Amino acid sequence: MSEALLSALRLTKRFGGLTAVNDFSVELFPGEIVGLIGPNGAGKTTVFNLLTGVYKPDTGAIRLCGRDTSRLSPDRVTGAGLARTFQNIRLFKEMTVLENVKVGFEAHRKSSLLHAVLRHPDFRSEEKQLHERALELLAIFGIEHKAEHISSSLPYGEQRKLEIARALAAGPRVLLLDEPAAGMNDSESDNLRELLEKIRTRFELTILLIEHDMPFVMGLVKRLLVLDHGTTIAQGSPAEVRANPAVIEAYLGKDEPV
Repeated sequence: MSEALLSALRLTKRFGGLTAVNDFSVELFPGEIVGLIGPNGAGKTTVFNLLTGVYKPDTGAIRLCGRDTSRLSPDRVTGAGLARTFQNIRLFKEMTVLENVKVGFEAHRKSSLLHAVLRHPDFRSEEKQLHERALELLAIFGIEHKAEHISSSLPYGEQRKLEIARALAAGPRVLLLDEPAAGMNDSESDNLRELLEKIRTRFELTILLIEHDMPFVMGLVKRLLVLDHGTTIAQGSPAEVRANPAVIEAYLGKDEPV
């Protein structure tokens, strides 16, 4: 097996007396789509915040593309090759759809601020290239015809797609998706599943996703990790996880003796 693109080794994160993530480990290999599931409050988003540099682990280490990113700021983690979306959509609501995608390119711009102010030919050339690349990303998600619309005017499902397009603009090798199918109907979820498979291949991505829509995630991933109270209680194929007694108990609760 090839070397892991992203590895987390024994991550622990505490907030006062609460242990939100306890001894969490994962390895993500090139081209994988891996699911991270668990009941509400299990620690899934905390894991994402650790991997992206929002939180620093109390113990443990994170390596991204062979580089230790455990103590890097979020922007430097993005520059190292990791991008994410959020459980609650975080678009620039008063900006256009196209402008939102262009924001994703900022970490990789080559033109200086002075070039931008002076409208230097290098800046104008780069701006044209980024404009075209942004439209290409929007076309992948079928929303290029809404490029000049204000992002907050998009239907909910299209806002989800726009956030993924903006994340792709950062040029990641690893993409973290926090409940990408939330709020979608069955048809929209099926379309999103096809789109994720498409972008995984086209951009040679490795994807880790949090999702509560079990039919969606079970039909997309080959491997699942299950968190409960910050601890990994199961991992394996969807079939293995579905049949695991610890997973059934975490989701359905344990019967109390009469």
